[in-house]
Amino acid sequence: MPTVDIMEATNSGVLKDLEPREVFRFFEVLTSIPRGSGNEEQVANWVVDFARSCGLEATKDDLHCVLVRKPGQGGLENAAPLILHGHLDMVCEKAEGVEFDFVKQPLSLLVDGEYISAAGTSLGADNGIGVSYILALLESKDIPHPPLEAVLTAMEEKGKVGAGQFNVGQLVGRRMIDFNWITDEEILAGCSGDVTFTVDVPGEFEPVPVDLTSARSLEVRGLNGGHCEFDIQLERANALQVLARAVHKLAGAHELRISNPFGGAQNSAIPADASAVIVFGDADTDSIEALIAQLDGELKREYELSDPAIRVELKSAIRPDSAFSRGAGLRLMSILRLIPHGVISWNLHVPGRVETSNNLGTVRPTPEGARVMSTVTSALTSRKHELVERIQALVALAAGGVVFELYGLDAAEFPYRPDSELLAAASEAYRDVLGKEPNIEVSQCSLELGMFSKRVPVADIISIGTELQALHSSAERVNHKSVERVWPLIKSVVSRLG
Repeated sequence: MPTVDIMEATNSGVLKDLEPREVFRFFEVLTSIPRGSGNEEQVANWVVDFARSCGLEATKDDLHCVLVRKPGQGGLENAAPLILHGHLDMVCEKAEGVEFDFVKQPLSLLVDGEYISAAGTSLGADNGIGVSYILALLESKDIPHPPLEAVLTAMEEKGKVGAGQFNVGQLVGRRMIDFNWITDEEILAGCSGDVTFTVDVPGEFEPVPVDLTSARSLEVRGLNGGHCEFDIQLERANALQVLARAVHKLAGAHELRISNPFGGAQNSAIPADASAVIVFGDADTDSIEALIAQLDGELKREYELSDPAIRVELKSAIRPDSAFSRGAGLRLMSILRLIPHGVISWNLHVPGRVETSNNLGTVRPTPEGARVMSTVTSALTSRKHELVERIQALVALAAGGVVFELYGLDAAEFPYRPDSELLAAASEAYRDVLGKEPNIEVSQCSLELGMFSKRVPVADIISIGTELQALHSSAERVNHKSVERVWPLIKSVVSRLG
């Protein structure tokens, strides 16, 4: 794919008239480059080329994490270095019925009032807006700031894999501003940690019995999905667990087989859709359709507030020659039903905040069977590990060659520091620029901050955010007026760090 030219994107772009132009010109370029988790090579190459064109030192590693260094300027040349952090990847979600190739196609941007979205897909403002702030600081000639080390990680949305292997020995700075937050109403000063795990279930594939002549695609659709941390307390339906519930309902009454189980967009998103091909006897068709209609009605009543558009339906499908054995198929569906999803415990120190949760995120077919991926988030490392051990014990009971493994980085929490110098400077700038007192947030979400505090170690970290909505979904959007408010705040904060 050809290199994206920043001036071409800016001059022909939907966002070219929005302020601050020095930020939105970068965001529009980022939306022009496919950058789903695991597909960051092109965007990483673009950032390195851009930085070098500005005369800056820039490198990237094998997983396409980028490090850019810029000397201090505006009188802060000799100040202590400042690490800037964001992540290059995005969650790739599309609305039902939308055909879109996230590996090849640029996003199609829309502006509606104060909000920017993408037509039919997720927007990647998480974390494209944060990265755009960093790129604008790297390009600037007139903003006073200390020496900068810009760390742009890859595969953040997929278990923080890039950050887990990033060579932190390269970093000199011991203070960091992260831009992966979701509101301009507060400054983030503490967050949870997380860990992702996989469960591989053998399919015990065998030829479909000759008397099972009919095939249908069993589909769960219309769910709201959402972010695995910000939305986990909203009691939204999990499409994987609804699919498993449907299969068990049918298998309890009829002989059937399953193949091609598929659901969820990413481990960091609440799954909004799921499907599997079911094969059954032709004589059972009417009963199976009636059971699905009954379940569909039950689900609409159960989730009338959280997922009013939920539906389970049967569609035509090609009969496969082979499928999961009956035992293997039910074993997979039992694992999907029994792995806990949602809030596990509430934070008694910070009322109204989730302490520990689990997001059962995806199921994918594999040559051997199927792989399930899930992410545990917690404000306490011990609680996080305890839940992982419980799930591991549960999975062990399934037997049948099922394998549990940790995946990616075991990200630590970042505890709140009331004496943070960065927090004091940012709070002062917030009052001066925005004319009000900021809220100081200690969040249930997991960012990469704890990893940097433990591995570098960075002693002082905050996160500054922008109003983002419906993250990790096709309804994702960013308030461009919020970007206009936050950019002067960022410039003010970095200029105070002498």
